Amino acid sequence: MHKIFQTHKPQWVCHLAARAGVRPSIQDPLLYVRANVQGTTSMLEYSRIYKVVNIVVASSSSVYGESESTFFSEAEHVDEPVSPYAQTKRSGELISYTYHKLYDMKITNLRFFTVYGPRGRPDMAPYKFISRVTTGAQIEQYGDGTTSRDYTYIDDIVDGVVRAIDRPYPYQIFNLGKGSGTKLGEFISLVEKYTGKKANIKLMPEQPGDVPFTNADVSKAARLLGYSSRVPFEQGIQRTVAWFKEAYGENGERFSEVAAAAV
Repeated sequence: MHKIFQTHKPQWVCHLAARAGVRPSIQDPLLYVRANVQGTTSMLEYSRIYKVVNIVVASSSSVYGESESTFFSEAEHVDEPVSPYAQTKRSGELISYTYHKLYDMKITNLRFFTVYGPRGRPDMAPYKFISRVTTGAQIEQYGDGTTSRDYTYIDDIVDGVVRAIDRPYPYQIFNLGKGSGTKLGEFISLVEKYTGKKANIKLMPEQPGDVPFTNADVSKAARLLGYSSRVPFEQGIQRTVAWFKEAYGENGERFSEVAAAAV
């Protein structure tokens, strides 16, 4: 990292790198601490040394834990994480504040709410469900289908990130979400609608570390960044299914080949 800063001397840093995933973090918490806490601290230290003008850091809606608020607000108390992953993302926010306070650095943390879309993470539910329903494989539904997530299409997240880079604040935290939740059962129904196939569902118990719902209050991001989610969830699923079929075939036949080659 020192060589990168020394060679390129960046004036703006957008720190998206992280070890992601709630459930895997429970299995290997030290890996998450090294990647997310040590990694973020290293980035901030080199940014201090090389006098970076503005830093944007990816945080997560996971920091809200089991909040019972209808809309999750940046003003909430979020010091009770329910997974090591959430704890490491909250740690990133706190060390960001420390660097701002000590060195007057401009740092913004963005709490992403369940990002999905083309070329998304294979371990995330949208990618898993679309790929498995398209190919006829079984999907696992954790809980009774009433859990709800504020799924945010990738284009909206990119728009929010660029706005944060272009608008330096001394220290800020913003939610980037759609501003409304979608129940798991409704989500699966939309996947069925746009893949044109019936899901083969295996019911599973709720998992440790999962939260019952997420729902972003994006009023602060709207006010200070001019942010507004533009892609409704149904349209986002339609776009993602279209991308998947174009990339892997109408029935996902090329996806099976790619998955087999990756093993």
